[in-house]
Amino acid sequence: MPDALHQRYLRALDVHRDHRAACTACTSTSRCREGERLWTVFTRSQDAYLERQRNRRNTP
Repeated sequence: MPDALHQRYLRALDVHRDHRAACTACTSTSRCREGERLWTVFTRSQDAYLERQRNRRNTP
């Protein structure tokens, strides 16, 4: 069974990449308001997934 949290963070990355490809305001060094929001969603989702992975590894 696929890991829902992992899939959610990868989907957030895909959404951000799609936005980045279409947005003329976003650059490699700055993001528009929507691009920043999407990046934040991605990073929070990824952080949650990685934190859970660390906790699983450190749990006997």
